[in-house]
Amino acid sequence: MAPTKKGILERLNAGEIVIGDGGFVFALEKRGYVKAGPWTPEAAAEYPEAVRQLHREFLRAGANIMQTFTFYASDDKLENRGNKLSYTGAQINEAACNLAREVANEGDALVAGGVSQTPSYLSCKSGTEVKAIFKKQLDVFTKKNVDFLIAEYFEHVEEAVWAVEVLKETGKPVAASLCIGPEGDMHGVSPGECAVRLVKAGAQIVGVNCHFDPLTCVKTVKMMKEGVEKAGLKAHYMVQPLAFHTPDCNCQGFIDLPEFPFGLEPRILTRWDMHKYAREAYNAGIRFIGGCCGFEPYHIRAVAEELAPERGFLPAASEKHGVWGACLEMHTKPWVRARARRDYWESLKPASGRPLCASLSSPDSWGVTRGDAELMQQKEATSKDQLKQLFDRSKTH
Repeated sequence: MAPTKKGILERLNAGEIVIGDGGFVFALEKRGYVKAGPWTPEAAAEYPEAVRQLHREFLRAGANIMQTFTFYASDDKLENRGNKLSYTGAQINEAACNLAREVANEGDALVAGGVSQTPSYLSCKSGTEVKAIFKKQLDVFTKKNVDFLIAEYFEHVEEAVWAVEVLKETGKPVAASLCIGPEGDMHGVSPGECAVRLVKAGAQIVGVNCHFDPLTCVKTVKMMKEGVEKAGLKAHYMVQPLAFHTPDCNCQGFIDLPEFPFGLEPRILTRWDMHKYAREAYNAGIRFIGGCCGFEPYHIRAVAEELAPERGFLPAASEKHGVWGACLEMHTKPWVRARARRDYWESLKPASGRPLCASLSSPDSWGVTRGDAELMQQKEATSKDQLKQLFDRSKTH
């Protein structure tokens, strides 16, 4: 019988670093398994080998949290805007749990079941109706006995609190992660106040994911930590940012950038940026450190390599790599061998190779959020007339 693994709170209470995985929807969309736009995770049931392989790559890179590929897997989202599927939300969630557990058992990793924001909330449905959606997903996570639960990717703290209140009923540890920046949620609630509300609702781990680059996210979690401590509360902290530079983003984050989602590659962080991110997060007191959209396994490997002294080991994926470019010592060209050192890569200012491109963009700031008629969700496919109205409006912004 395999020894019992330490739980998430046991690890964090002992001061251990836990490393999350990366951005499944973006990674699998690039590989041809996820549809951009809905971003729903039916690949867990349709193409399990693709999801399984990505889990394995993140595990090999150093992640010891296998998050179920259940992002946007609520029935209301799966049916949203004409996205007709052969699988129910329950079938997708169960398949995702099985895949995450299979790979987690190949190493010292835990399985986290995740729920995220719902179209029903954006359409101003009641707390009772939204909670029922979370409860339906929770039934699968309870059945599959995930190790802990994450309420992630919430733009509004109110909905995140509702999610936490449902998840805590299981008795399992609960983490809550908002997709906000230093300006707070979409209704202007500050990061510190958001964190306080989440802790009071029952979350033991709080933080942010997605929408912003690593250093912006670390800054936001610092603000959350200050708010929690000022309120006399206690929590652990997590951060799972984008792998894209977003210095020009406003409150909505990278979704407002004109490059979203198909032109973001010039903004991608290098592995050396990830070393800096990992150190900044650790120095801020964050011990659950991972990634979201844009994070590939090599990014997580860089995080694991930076934190290897604290963790006491390097990930398996570093076997052929060598930290800070040491593998280049065997390159055939002497000028490339001269790059086999940390100070070269830390000081590099990468060129984009795009001489006519600006360094920053102007975000599309339409200023709509929950309560605005334009954000009411529908199950029917967007009509040509509706699209024309959107095209016309985009020309005025």
